[in-house]
Amino acid sequence: MNSDGPAPQGAGPLCVPHEQEASLSRYTITVTSSDGRSDPDATIGYDPPLRTFFLQAFPDETGDDLALWLGTSDREYETIDALHMAALSRGYSFMPLREDVTSQLVADLAQEADRPPHDGPLAALLRQLQSK
Repeated sequence: MNSDGPAPQGAGPLCVPHEQEASLSRYTITVTSSDGRSDPDATIGYDPPLRTFFLQAFPDETGDDLALWLGTSDREYETIDALHMAALSRGYSFMPLREDVTSQLVADLAQEADRPPHDGPLAALLRQLQSK
């Protein structure tokens, strides 16, 4: 309990029923850049709440900023191919993916296929903000 006084009204923890929880899948892969650099600790995965594949690579010295971060918007990359094309357009590649990573990403996507769509007020607000 916080000794600084009571928490503001409505500041309690967010409770999500277990069956609705969804976590990011994360797999380490190698991403190469068109200038010959390589990041063997890059991350690819699937983000169930955003319903998109994502890719993160080439952190700066502090680890706070990434040269490549794709898949931050709702349904931005619904296929691995779409993610790969986006990476290529920015001068990066992650293909060929290891077969075990590809299989797991496909399984992660399939697992979320039965998940209800995000059509609540927060989803509407996010769509509105993204359209501006």
